[in-house]
Amino acid sequence: MQIPASLAAQGYQTARSAATPDPKDTPARAEAAFGAQLGSFTDSLRQAEQVAASTMTTGADPHALVEAIAATELAVETAVTVRNKVVDAYLEILRMPV
Repeated sequence: MQIPASLAAQGYQTARSAATPDPKDTPARAEAAFGAQLGSFTDSLRQAEQVAASTMTTGADPHALVEAIAATELAVETAVTVRNKVVDAYLEILRMPV
C-alpha cells in the first residue's frame, strides 16, 4: 500500500496543530476550572449531608439518600484519583536529573 507524500504531510500538519498548546489556556483559566470542579465537589458533599440529615430526622425518601451517597462516593473517588495523579507527577519531577 502506497501512501502519497501529500497525504502524509497533511496528516502530520493536522497532528501538529492538534498538539500545539492553545495561547488562550492560561494559568488563571486552569485555576478557574480547577476551582469550579472543587466547588462542585464540595456542593456534592454538602447536598449528600443535607439529604442524609433529612432522611434521618424526617424519614424522607431513602432512595434519594442512596443516590446522594452514590454521587458523593463518585466525587470522592474522582478527587482521590486526581490527588494521586498530582502526587505521581510531583514524584516524577523529583526523579528528574538536574
